[in-house]
Amino acid sequence: MLPRYDPNDSETGMKLLEDLTTNACQLQQQVLEEIVKQNVQTEYLRSFLNGHSDKKLFKEKVPIVNYEDIKPYIERIANGESSEIISSQPITELLTSSGTSGGQPKMMPSTAEDLDRKTFFYNLLVPVMNKYVDGLDQGKGMYLLFIKPEIITPAGLTARPVLTSYYKSGNFRNRPFNRFNIYTSPDETILCSDSKQSMYCQLLCGLVQRDEVLRVGAVFASAFLRAIKFLEENWREMCSNIRTSHVSDWITDPSCRNAVSLILGKPNSDLADLIEYECGSKSWEGIIKKLWPRTKYIEVIVTGSMAQYIPTLEFYSGGIPLVSTMYASSECYFGINFKPLSKPSDVSYTLLPNMAYFEFLPVEKNHEEMSEKIQCNGVSDQNCIQEEDKREGMQTVDLVDVKLGHYYELVVTTSTGLYRYRVGDILMVTGFHNKAPQFRFVHRRNVVLSVDMDKTNEEDLLNAVTQAKRLLEPLGFLVTEYTSYADTSSIPGHYVLFWELKMKGNNDFPELDHTIMEQCCSTVEELLDSVYRRCRKKDNSIGPLEIRVVKHGTFDALMDFCVSQGSSVNQYKTPRCIKSEEAIKILDAKVLGRFFSKNVPFWEPFRIETK
Repeated sequence: MLPRYDPNDSETGMKLLEDLTTNACQLQQQVLEEIVKQNVQTEYLRSFLNGHSDKKLFKEKVPIVNYEDIKPYIERIANGESSEIISSQPITELLTSSGTSGGQPKMMPSTAEDLDRKTFFYNLLVPVMNKYVDGLDQGKGMYLLFIKPEIITPAGLTARPVLTSYYKSGNFRNRPFNRFNIYTSPDETILCSDSKQSMYCQLLCGLVQRDEVLRVGAVFASAFLRAIKFLEENWREMCSNIRTSHVSDWITDPSCRNAVSLILGKPNSDLADLIEYECGSKSWEGIIKKLWPRTKYIEVIVTGSMAQYIPTLEFYSGGIPLVSTMYASSECYFGINFKPLSKPSDVSYTLLPNMAYFEFLPVEKNHEEMSEKIQCNGVSDQNCIQEEDKREGMQTVDLVDVKLGHYYELVVTTSTGLYRYRVGDILMVTGFHNKAPQFRFVHRRNVVLSVDMDKTNEEDLLNAVTQAKRLLEPLGFLVTEYTSYADTSSIPGHYVLFWELKMKGNNDFPELDHTIMEQCCSTVEELLDSVYRRCRKKDNSIGPLEIRVVKHGTFDALMDFCVSQGSSVNQYKTPRCIKSEEAIKILDAKVLGRFFSKNVPFWEPFRIETK
């Protein structure tokens, strides 16, 4: 049972968090006991436990699994078989993850109770912020929230992203009044399926209510920066709307139009003039503080791959603090940042012991050292990945037994039908709040490139490059080396591949054919997974992929640099992703030609085939 409390009562909320973290050990054992007892007769657990609900037996007999292990069970439910394959509770929907399997989004089971658990989690974010920031009940939050496409499985279940699920649920739409959590965006604008209309209307509402805005944000840093870019392109039209109190004719969603018209009210030339003055200035440095002067913080996730956006956010923010409040995924909501005003590099999350049963696979590789190499030397995560893949059969550590400074891979058992499931996140223990450990998110396992919701791994990148470089072979070219990085210096960010080419049989280097190179770019994009292609085609959150061809010997220079920074010359492997600015400068200094994809890759909502 989830504890109930009034989210308007911050004192009770903080007391509840203290109780949860103080009793972490007992709560974890209680959660595991309840999950096993409730689900012991499911097909999945019965195959390992034979009807016994002993907690010790669960950890001895039930294997630690990846998505590929449980995928057949989830697909059977999607195709109409009973939820009791994996869960005693009815599976009400499937949550599509940003991670992929076979090029398609992974699907995680969800139940009605799971929505209540998410609501409980969201409500606990409020008292933590109130502890550090005063007066949040004296205004509104301009949160830019969006829904994504969904599909219906052959069994009639909805499959959609976790946030879309929550925003479209009765838990969100019929939420009780919370004076600390009032949005400038009407629900109609959040729930608009046309992302462009939704973005326009939410920003317009935020501008009209600028004097009431105390905090701004989106879920991810990349989405918030996309909104700023959108504002740069559309502020003149928004000013016209404000000046005339008329919503642009291209806003055709009737619910959106009506909701925004009510907020626009009467013509307001003074406000339109003020926005024109601020947006029309030469530089947009500090524009958030100028447009929303009462803003106390920007709430976006800036940990993990989103950390690459911190400099751009700081440029636009005018010194406003960046706040990452929570750590969550499609599988489960995990933890809360108990020190939300800490620097982005110091953000740690305290896992709430009643959200799921947590276990941890020790990661013996020194990830702090590896992280430094990634940043300073341009070394990829491949060595980390190889170490992690050797951990089958290792013993897990319980939540309360993790050690300070150690690295672990997170494993969860949930009430929705995931048992000892490897989430794929590598975490480092940074401290404890009472008995509950606090973790810094280090990286996603086996992810080398990410700009937005995309998570491209080394295998998929290799496959795409292998196919694309075949276009050059009839011309006599060989791709002798390649690496990549996510360029987020502009919005939207995009993938950059560095290719070193060699002519078969001779050292002369003729001029490159632009058309062929552009086809190489397009081929790589077509072969990346559906989340990348959706971001490119539908969301416009990733720009066209770029290939930069570099001079002969460039990758030798990259190796020399890495060795000079401490890499072993004997063990050196070309990194398939680089993050070091110095390494990127070495490559950029030797670029012979730059080529971009001219085509948008094919994408359509994934379908589940009936078997």
